[in-house]
Amino acid sequence: MSTMPDDRCDAASDAGDILLLDLLSRLKASGYRFVTPTPATHGRVLARRDRRIGRTTRDLLGWSLPVARDEVEPAILAALESLDLVERRGAFVRSLLRVSSLDGDLYCHSAYPTTAEDAVFFGPDSYRFTALIRTELDAMRPASGAHIVDVGTGAGVGAVAAARRCPGARITMTDINPRALRYAAINVAAAGVDAAAVLGSDLGGIGDPIDVILANPPYIVDPSGRDYRDGGGMHGAAVALDMARMAIARLAPGGRLILYTGSAIIDGADPFGDELGALAGRTGSQLRYRELDPDVFGEELSGVAYADVERIAVVAAIVERPGRNA
Repeated sequence: MSTMPDDRCDAASDAGDILLLDLLSRLKASGYRFVTPTPATHGRVLARRDRRIGRTTRDLLGWSLPVARDEVEPAILAALESLDLVERRGAFVRSLLRVSSLDGDLYCHSAYPTTAEDAVFFGPDSYRFTALIRTELDAMRPASGAHIVDVGTGAGVGAVAAARRCPGARITMTDINPRALRYAAINVAAAGVDAAAVLGSDLGGIGDPIDVILANPPYIVDPSGRDYRDGGGMHGAAVALDMARMAIARLAPGGRLILYTGSAIIDGADPFGDELGALAGRTGSQLRYRELDPDVFGEELSGVAYADVERIAVVAAIVERPGRNA
């Protein structure tokens, strides 16, 4: 798989990708299931005295716990070792890969804790984002052959959700992280979905008209500045606002942006929602905006960056460009 900027890659193809596809297939056939919680919840569970060492496949690939080598299924261990995705700790091994389930599909992504610069994140936002896509595409299906772009695809959940709802659509995934695009390509292939992948920080590598843009940008202020987690200024909303500007400019007439993100609420006001409303007004677009969850990542409020914030809300913003005859 190519990782050069803006190169396209339509399927997982090298030997390592085939091994990961086989691993996901094997896990699915065995009935493997793991719902990934927030990092805070994950940490609290692992802090329990009886959760320091694992024994099962879920412990190894879900909870990111070390498991004795002789207790790991040989085929799983062989695949992880071939891919250099295990840490050896004496008689124990710890997987550097995590596998989560969503709507009957399995997704590979980074192990807990996701501290690396190129970590591929998956968590509760992935489940809520997928639910939003289902709701919006079921309410108004794009025409057959529509071009749907999942911006900042991460593990590829948006691409899979859109393809399942719109089987006649053409799907493209973008990300700035080569590892994310590799895992996304493997995940969509495991789900039986066709999608192209474009490496890049914007939509410059996509020349076709875009009918639907999906986006789940980071919305938390990350002191470490990790791209997959840091939402930038405006208490973490700057990346989402920039992404909305970019998306609106590229939507075809009648096109739609489905944006899932977070907004810091200050003294009852929603500055991000206000800015997005103003952007929609300037571009002649229609905005539908609502809170999906009024209070997430409350632990972030103890940080200096959130000293004036009373809560962080998860929001859905649907922006529709006027049609040709509007």
